Amino acid sequence: MLEIIEPAETPNGPVGSTEWMDVAACAGHSELFFAPFAERPEARVRREAAARVICNGCVGLSSCRDYARTNRELGFWGGESESERAEAGFPPTTPIIGRKRVAEQRARDAMRNAS
Repeated sequence: MLEIIEPAETPNGPVGSTEWMDVAACAGHSELFFAPFAERPEARVRREAAARVICNGCVGLSSCRDYARTNRELGFWGGESESERAEAGFPPTTPIIGRKRVAEQRARDAMRNAS
């Protein structure tokens, strides 16, 4: 008979410390760190370049990068884009269809908040 082994601990949220967020230079600039729905590649390059400037002057840069890599975050974190994290071996865990739905929900929320 097979024995089912339950995991010792199931994470209920992000893994790792978030204390660095209290001093993060990106606070209030989320539009630079997360792509809007249907963003064009040229716009992404400009947006991520502006985000990188903020990251490079941030005291929490390495903690932010480690957090994003550990939690397989979407967006621009710790001076790295999603594609740069993926190239380093830390791709986002959200499937493409899930990412599309997240983007669509964000767009709906933005439209609702704008009216």
